[in-house]
Amino acid sequence: MTLRDLRGQQTARETLERALASKRVHHAYRFEGPAGVGKELAAFALAQALLCTEGDPLGCGVCGACRRAVTISDRPPFVPLHPDLIVVEQGLYPDSIIGRDEKSGVSVEQIRRIVLGHVSFAPAEGRARVFLFRRADELTPQAANALLKTLEEPRPATHFILLTSRPEKLLPTIRSRSMLVRFGALPEPVLRDLLTERGIAEPLLGEVVALAEGSVERALDLAEPERAESRAAFLRALTAASAEGTAGAAVKLAESADTDRRVMRDRLFDLAAHLSAVARAASPDAAFALARGYELVMKATENLEMANAAPAHVLTDLALSLHRVGAGAALRSRSNA
Repeated sequence: MTLRDLRGQQTARETLERALASKRVHHAYRFEGPAGVGKELAAFALAQALLCTEGDPLGCGVCGACRRAVTISDRPPFVPLHPDLIVVEQGLYPDSIIGRDEKSGVSVEQIRRIVLGHVSFAPAEGRARVFLFRRADELTPQAANALLKTLEEPRPATHFILLTSRPEKLLPTIRSRSMLVRFGALPEPVLRDLLTERGIAEPLLGEVVALAEGSVERALDLAEPERAESRAAFLRALTAASAEGTAGAAVKLAESADTDRRVMRDRLFDLAAHLSAVARAASPDAAFALARGYELVMKATENLEMANAAPAHVLTDLALSLHRVGAGAALRSRSNA
């Protein structure tokens, strides 16, 4: 795949294509956008273009350099075979390489050994050297600070590509030293095509497209049979409890649900996406109730994650609150339609 094949991100693709065609590629790019919308594909495609040996400004995709840039080793560490494409990621490299276990983020030791240990030398094959940071927001403050001078004064033919879906977690000094390229949610037709190519068919296709918010990664996760089945069961139980609106029904819902904190967080995100999708096709009155319900679900998610509230209590309160704003009744009406 080259940049020509990147789908659903026309603005980002054109920005990179212009830079490559004019030979004015910035030394540090910051690809911002939701997970699963093509940031990493674009990063590898840009790396191919910079490493291609056939003179194609966008990368030919077939020469040895292009193929090795996107071929991952079959043994740890799982990194590209091309020696001039270096991936930085939390936990990617074993202790024997970086000298320590990484639990809190990309360590300063990884930056020193994997980035600074290579950046002062010329590229192994002469064209360029590319450092690709998956989830750059996981850089620890010490690691980010160790990277700053290199970002500010890079060697010739050295490029950095930082990927993030949480740009607010990056140090302002990192953001100021990198050029922003925005990636948005994938348009529904593009998402449908990509999922169809992966073998997802109706009716599951329509369901996950409505819930995935333009992300292939989220759609594929939602399409997992076990998650699809448990999601449907949770939505049925939540709809029934919130439509009834009694304390007994809410408590019964909480007692029957999986109250593992991570599972509950996923269920609440699924519910929020479901409310949003249903609201788009609802009458104005029902859409208003569902929109208020969406706000309540996001507040419940915040209470679960930030306030460390008990999952059972969060779910009980949510069912009663959805009833009070009319979202429970709107959901039941939709499920009976």
